[in-house]
Amino acid sequence: MSGAFRYSILEKIQYLNSLKPLFLDTETTGLHARAEVVEICILDFHGNVVLNTLVKPRLSIPSDVVALHGISNDMVSASPPWLTVWQEVKKILENRAVGIYNAEFDLKMMQQSHALSGMPWQAPSAQFFCIMRLISDFFGWMIWLKLEEACHKLGVEVRNFHRAYADTLAARDVFLRLVELASTNR
Repeated sequence: MSGAFRYSILEKIQYLNSLKPLFLDTETTGLHARAEVVEICILDFHGNVVLNTLVKPRLSIPSDVVALHGISNDMVSASPPWLTVWQEVKKILENRAVGIYNAEFDLKMMQQSHALSGMPWQAPSAQFFCIMRLISDFFGWMIWLKLEEACHKLGVEVRNFHRAYADTLAARDVFLRLVELASTNR
């Protein structure tokens, strides 16, 4: 990795940290093209819950996915639908930096939830960044680690993965550990 690229990654991490970002994670009905959000969590920079809610999907949650994250169709049956939750999410994210572990996936799931609800996707005016990519760039790795693997490698406490709150908190802690490492590598 060239010195200039390494320096730019360190600068980017410090810059993102200076924005005091929010952190976001979703749980979904699967990985397929009709998968949708069933849970979303947003934490502030200090780890306080800004939003943590279940979401009623339009289609049922497959049993193999329930086995993974533990969110059942009964649990979401009285929850608000995506478009109701989105109105609050959009207001929270407006003009903010937002850290997401594997941002491409969560953003795709939010877009799909919009499409399945019959609404075109309009991303909020937020600055989304991918914590998974930052880690790979920081260490010069050609691989992307799962969140649990990143926690182990960076010495971050491992939690109950595959629930939005726990994953959001873990992603935040991984980002803050990366900020610490970037500060000592200047």
